[in-house]
Amino acid sequence: MGITKIFIKQVRKPEGFFGKLIVKGMNRGSHAKLANWGINHIEISNNDIILDIGCGGGGNIKNLAKIATKGKVFGIDYSKTSIKIAKKVNRDLIEKGNIVIKHASVSKLPFEDDTFDLVTAFEAYYFWSDLINDLKEIYRVIKPNGMLILVNEAYKCQNEYLRKRNEKWAKLVNFKIYSPEEFKSFIKIAGYSEIEIYEEEDKSWITIKGKKNKS
Repeated sequence: MGITKIFIKQVRKPEGFFGKLIVKGMNRGSHAKLANWGINHIEISNNDIILDIGCGGGGNIKNLAKIATKGKVFGIDYSKTSIKIAKKVNRDLIEKGNIVIKHASVSKLPFEDDTFDLVTAFEAYYFWSDLINDLKEIYRVIKPNGMLILVNEAYKCQNEYLRKRNEKWAKLVNFKIYSPEEFKSFIKIAGYSEIEIYEEEDKSWITIKGKKNKS
């Protein structure tokens, strides 16, 4: 198997030696900068209960826990390699009870209804098997007035060069990318309101926010 095919496979579901390299890289470089940019578009209280879907190497969970110091941050991923590394990165906070990391899928979240003040997903939606139903499953576990935030690098941006680059990678890795208008449409279909979209077009970064209506 060529290097490109190995990379493509590992981006989707990290496993083994190459998977460890991919996951560790998620905590550094452009991925970390993208996540920090996305987080700056939301207000997080120190007592918030947060879920990060597709937690990867656990760097974003660690940063969220630094803000929600009196709350709790949960992370899930369907890659056992990611879970192992995320637990290692957050060992101290796990022992203190500030962080919980579970092996699970977005399609069947192991949490009760109305559990979280905030759900985050960084560079994750590309690999969800049923986007609308997965968004509805997330909606189920968010508290009334709680928030979902999706932060992504690859989308149909106006910058022609970056858009073509994104389309090329989407084809290679076998995922779909969307325009801001398409994001707004399917977030609305899944039940969310007060939808806001932020773009950093020169970097091809996009943040999508949606709110769960109060019961």
